[in-house]
Amino acid sequence: MGLGGISIWQLLIILLIVIMLFGTKRLKGLGSDLGDAIKGFRKSMGTDDDKPGVEEKPGQTIDAQARKVEEPTRKD
Repeated sequence: MGLGGISIWQLLIILLIVIMLFGTKRLKGLGSDLGDAIKGFRKSMGTDDDKPGVEEKPGQTIDAQARKVEEPTRKD
């Protein structure tokens, strides 16, 4: 059994029919258009995955920056 009582063979037949109706070029174009729409939506929401999460300074790695953190002073 597959998804919701649909077997894998039935899914393959549906996929074959969709490819025959629309063609691979049209489906590829639909996929890229959908991806561009999602990127535009994310950009308008202010979260862009293309930007790095941590700004790196030239010549330093993230580990080097992490070692600079001072340990809290102990009061005996």
